[in-house]
Amino acid sequence: MSSNDTARRLGAVIQEHEQQILEAWIGHLNSLSFRKDAAVAEQLRRHCTQLLGLLPEATVNGGTDNIEGRAWDEVRNLLAEISSQRAKQGSTPSETATFVFSLKQSLFTALREALGAEPAVLADALWGSTTLLDQLGLYTVEVFQKSRDQIIVRQQQELLELSTPVVKLWQDVLALPLIGTLDSARTQVVMESLLEKIVETGAAIAIIDITGVPTVDTLVAQHLLKTIAAARLMGADCIISGIRPQIAQTIVHLGVNLEDVMTKATLADAFEVALARVGARVTRIAA
Repeated sequence: MSSNDTARRLGAVIQEHEQQILEAWIGHLNSLSFRKDAAVAEQLRRHCTQLLGLLPEATVNGGTDNIEGRAWDEVRNLLAEISSQRAKQGSTPSETATFVFSLKQSLFTALREALGAEPAVLADALWGSTTLLDQLGLYTVEVFQKSRDQIIVRQQQELLELSTPVVKLWQDVLALPLIGTLDSARTQVVMESLLEKIVETGAAIAIIDITGVPTVDTLVAQHLLKTIAAARLMGADCIISGIRPQIAQTIVHLGVNLEDVMTKATLADAFEVALARVGARVTRIAA
């Protein structure tokens, strides 16, 4: 029997025995380690029903050898949506793939009942359905991984933004406390955050505090200088604070030129200089 004939017979069996296959499939999924709260059970039934409803037509029109054709667009879109949802809900790749692979048991049972009298046709249908479900299962894993990677990238970006807060200390004075290692990606976020805050507040002074930066090497120094240069282009001067003795020695040893940059040992010292530059002064009031 040709592959087209096999696809037509397979699609017909799925359509004719859809309810039987659906109940057996859901029962098999429930027997596995899937979470069994009511919302998950309802979502699972909906996804199974939707997929089984699309399979007959896609199988007849698109065959079982390749799911990349236009006939499989709706099925791929549905599986992509399911995989993305599972990635956001914290499911594992194996759980996502099992959703498709577990259909084999109930589908094979229906095929044996419908085509048992035709061994050659049954063999072709079993092989075609195996090929098809393997492709669909692998597709869900690919989409799941892409979705998980996108979530990780977005979370990393959010963490970078949270780790670079720009604080308004005084009128026209900003502070950017840095904690941890500076790399190219984080420097870009630092620069963007600082420049946006300078534009928003019209600040004239920005204090970059590196007390929480464990080490300063040539790359970190270059990143700092780039940030300072960008801030100056926006009309704000920068003061670097938190220069510990070890970091000072490292900067000298590396030959990094900070001659045109104001540096202070502590944030308090830098803040005092910043206040003086904007014409402000803090005085102690006697009790």
